[in-house]
Amino acid sequence: MNKTFKSIAAGLALAAVAAASLAHESHSAKPKSAAALAPEQKAWGIAGKAGAVKRTIDIAMADDMTFSPSVIEVREGDTIRLRLKNRGKELHELVLGTTAEIEAHAAMMKKFPGMEHDDPWMVHVPAGKTGDMVWTFNRAGDFDFACLVKDHYELGMAGRIRVLPAGQS
Repeated sequence: MNKTFKSIAAGLALAAVAAASLAHESHSAKPKSAAALAPEQKAWGIAGKAGAVKRTIDIAMADDMTFSPSVIEVREGDTIRLRLKNRGKELHELVLGTTAEIEAHAAMMKKFPGMEHDDPWMVHVPAGKTGDMVWTFNRAGDFDFACLVKDHYELGMAGRIRVLPAGQS
């Protein structure tokens, strides 16, 4: 019976690791294949190319769980460089998405706190450092950004990006 219990426990552990890996395969430190490097269209846009950047928006991240500014307006079709400056002593990140996607990702981060990010809509910024994200906002609408490190999101570290339709003045 003891041997059976160990076999079952090992099988469950292996299944949990496999499920976590599949659910968050793009968060590993492993190099991606050429096919995986193709930009992925998301509801909030697509990874941009540095040569297409129309403007740079500086966003400060702080240990009081704030982004400054916390509300940004861009135009549909614009490629923007988000320059993230971590002015704190803690690790922070910026994750773009819809409210539902961010909340689902936050729940996943609670289950797997050591998870690494390497998706183009997520940037980790160590304390005192600067990080960049180049993003093409090719869909109009209101989208969110948040820091999902530890309990930062629950403490209010979030913001909003309003993407105005291309033709709207």
